[in-house]
Amino acid sequence: MYTQERTAMANLVVGGPVAVNSYDNAIVAALVENRPVMLVHAFNGGYLRPAELAASSHDKGVKLATALDPATKDAQGHLWHITPGGFFGQRPLYFIESAAGQVTPPPAGTADAAAGRGDDGAPKPQRRRVTVHQDAPQSTADTLQVGLPAKVADKWRGKNGAVEDTQLWVVTVTPWGGITFVPITHPDAILGFKDHTVAKDSEARLTYNWGGDFTGTVINTFYPRLPNEWDVPYHHVFT
Repeated sequence: MYTQERTAMANLVVGGPVAVNSYDNAIVAALVENRPVMLVHAFNGGYLRPAELAASSHDKGVKLATALDPATKDAQGHLWHITPGGFFGQRPLYFIESAAGQVTPPPAGTADAAAGRGDDGAPKPQRRRVTVHQDAPQSTADTLQVGLPAKVADKWRGKNGAVEDTQLWVVTVTPWGGITFVPITHPDAILGFKDHTVAKDSEARLTYNWGGDFTGTVINTFYPRLPNEWDVPYHHVFT
């Protein structure tokens, strides 16, 4: 059971072979237990949400919202799953999947269900993933889409022949307890915002990671928050 008290989780390996000590239950819940979390921006306290919440939308991006309205909450548009997706060398990779528009898995015993089972044998739900444009970040096009692998546009499909490589991210715990997202197709970039503007309804984009490492910068850091922590004002940490 999780409370707002922190429980030490020693040697949580995130983003590489170096063990990271984390005292944040939400990071542990997101990366180890795959519990949905709210990704709150470190700078202004806004949260990431898909620009379009409907399950049928696969060509819209991600934006930063500053108010949690009932429609978004009812549709779970404020929640994300950070789902394991393999390894890049020794670095674990993840998908950033929206809880909004989640499609119920096919019934057990059907051919479709057999093709999408998790480790426990249960059919996996279909969730729309944050997908990176092949030409990001130098392209002026919207560099992110939220959609299923088979339904995003061509430039958001696998750059190197793999269907999902444009949807895989390195997730790194920063020294200050947040997390940073780096796409494997563009390791010199980081999840940020259009024109580096962190404001209401800012479009999430890939921006160059001028820091040069996988921890990013304060302005490109997010705090995963569990439901009982949504009213905690984390934006004051750096003031």
